[in-house]
Amino acid sequence: MTQSFVAACAQMRSGTDPSKNRDDAVTLVRQAAGEGAQFVQTPEMTSLVARNRDDLFAKVGPQETDPTIAALREVARERGIVVHIGSVAVREGEKVANRGVLIDTDGAIVATYDKVHLFDVDLPNGESWRESNTYTGGDRAVLGETPWGLLGLTICYDVRFPALYRALAENGARFLSAPACFTRQTGEAHWSVLHRARAIETGSFMISAAQGGTHEDGRETFGHSIIVDPWGRVLAEAGDVPGVVLARIDTALVDEARGRIPALRHARPFTVETARRGAAREAAE
Repeated sequence: MTQSFVAACAQMRSGTDPSKNRDDAVTLVRQAAGEGAQFVQTPEMTSLVARNRDDLFAKVGPQETDPTIAALREVARERGIVVHIGSVAVREGEKVANRGVLIDTDGAIVATYDKVHLFDVDLPNGESWRESNTYTGGDRAVLGETPWGLLGLTICYDVRFPALYRALAENGARFLSAPACFTRQTGEAHWSVLHRARAIETGSFMISAAQGGTHEDGRETFGHSIIVDPWGRVLAEAGDVPGVVLARIDTALVDEARGRIPALRHARPFTVETARRGAAREAAE
C-alpha cells in the first residue's frame, strides 16, 4: 500500500435544491482533485438539507437512482480519485436512510454505511431535533477498503460514541471519519475536542467534512471541516464557508502512534460494581 496520500474535505452549505447541491459537490470535488487530492470527502447530507419532512420525502429516492451518487461516481472515474460521500438521504420504505457512500477510483461503490446514532436532542438555545421521526438508524459498523488502508465510516452524531471508533480501529481501520451537519451550538462546544479525542484514543487519522453556515431551511451549522493526525494534531481545518481544505496523510504515523501508546492492545475485560453507602458497616454487624 502507498505510504502517503493527500486527503481533502469539501465543505458545503447544502440547501433544499438537490440539483444545485449535486452541482456544488461536483465542483468542490473537482477543485480538490485539481489541487492534488487523491481522497475527497463531502459532508453529511451532501445532496439535501431540508428540515421539513414532507419536502425531504418529496425529493429523495432509492440509492440506485440518486443523482448525487451517480455524478460523484463519474467524477471519481474521471479523476482517478477515491470519493467519500459523507452522506445522502435515500428512501428506505416509510423512512429515509442517512447513508455514507465510499467510491473507488474506477467509480465503483466500495461500501455504504447508514448512520447508527440518531440525533434526538433538545439544546439549551431551544433547538430541538428528532432524527428518528424521519430516519431509520443503521445497525452495523462499516470498514471500507482504500488504496492506503481501511477507512472507518461513521456520520456526525456517531462521533460522541467512542466504542464505535474503538471497534473500527480494533478491526483494522487506520483512518476514521465523521462527516457532519453539526449544529453551530454543539460544534462550537465540542467539534474539535471530540475529533482529537477519537484520533488519540485509537491512534488513527480523523477526516471529517462538514456543512457550514446558515442554510435555506433556517438551520445554522458549524463548518470547520477537520483533519486530525493519530497524535491529535490538527493538520487542516476550515472556517464556516464552503470550500476545500487539504492535508498530506502519512500512514506511517498510525503505526508510530499505536507503537508509542498501544491502548488498542492494552484493553482488559472488567465488570462494573456499585458500592452502596453503609454496606460495609451492615456486613460487619
